[in-house]
Amino acid sequence: MDFNFTEEQEMVRDGLSRLVREQYDWETRRKAVASNDGWRPEIWAQLAELGILGMPFSEADGGFGGGAVDSMIIMQEFGKGLVVEPFLPTVVCAGGFLKHAGTPAQKEEHIGGIVAGSRVFAFAYAEPRGRYDYADLETTAKKDGSGYVLNGHKAVVIGAPWASHLIVTARTSGERRDRGGVSVFVVDKSAPGIVTRDYETFDGRRASEVYFEKVAVPADALIGEEGAGLSLIELVADEAIAALCAEACGAMKVAHAMTVEYSRQRKQFGVAIGSFQVLQHRMVDMYTAYEQSVSLTYLATLRLDAPDAERKRAVSAAKVGVGQAARLIGQDAVQIHGGNGVTDEYAIGHYFKRLTIFDSEFGNVDHHMKRHIALA
Repeated sequence: MDFNFTEEQEMVRDGLSRLVREQYDWETRRKAVASNDGWRPEIWAQLAELGILGMPFSEADGGFGGGAVDSMIIMQEFGKGLVVEPFLPTVVCAGGFLKHAGTPAQKEEHIGGIVAGSRVFAFAYAEPRGRYDYADLETTAKKDGSGYVLNGHKAVVIGAPWASHLIVTARTSGERRDRGGVSVFVVDKSAPGIVTRDYETFDGRRASEVYFEKVAVPADALIGEEGAGLSLIELVADEAIAALCAEACGAMKVAHAMTVEYSRQRKQFGVAIGSFQVLQHRMVDMYTAYEQSVSLTYLATLRLDAPDAERKRAVSAAKVGVGQAARLIGQDAVQIHGGNGVTDEYAIGHYFKRLTIFDSEFGNVDHHMKRHIALA
């Protein structure tokens, strides 16, 4: 199988790598995350200007004709710099719903804004008692005339403090946990009745608890068919998982490289700790885990267009393998750095935090191990 990227993809990767290296250095990122905004809108605007936000969209939708592989390349580079700007919720998640099931009017209105950088989305799907089950919904959308009224609570909505719009999952019929009766809506975050509580996450991003209190949305806010949205949600979530795995691979690569470099400089008993065989073995294990994660991520990305069962197996296998590797590499990196590894001033501790949180997004290792077994 040919794993070489096209010339255009190599150019995108090189350009994005240079941007992250020159404008997303560790101290600059640290200050941005600690600021009131928690991100840099000027970086988002620059990503739009460079065409990064439009890369995964087809030319018919106003993009540059890319797809999941392009998202993978972009997310790998973002992982290397611990980029916090909301590419995943906006381009991968919201863009995914619009690409797969949006009406021509919805695509024209929203995808153009995403590509231009003027429209930022957050994916409001998780609920306090949902536990990785996309059908376990207490948020409801009741018919009201030609439109709907939303009521409910969404938890840990990543990127919501920066978002102009939300993609919201809600139950339009049936009982809690029924596979049928699940629908997807695009909602203006400024709509009356939406209340948010914003906070910083453990890994330096921003999220919100989002409450819907009699929020009226028009009929054209519905994405796809009413009550038949679960399969669409599962597809977009799998695309998001593949992109997250790519981000984790980027972070793991840098964490390993930083650890090797530190082991060459840090001395104990008069010699560099990198000369100790037991630490050399651990760093080789880290590198092996990283390379396996890259292969699993490639496979999951290439299987996103496969039939449902095949796609789900590949994605869950990647989430399990990359999740295990992220824990190994993150923990070993911190341990080899010693006390420095848990200080705020050292970057490695922040890579550890991001790799730790990765496991809980869109289902942890245990959840995806069970899903993979069920599909076998």
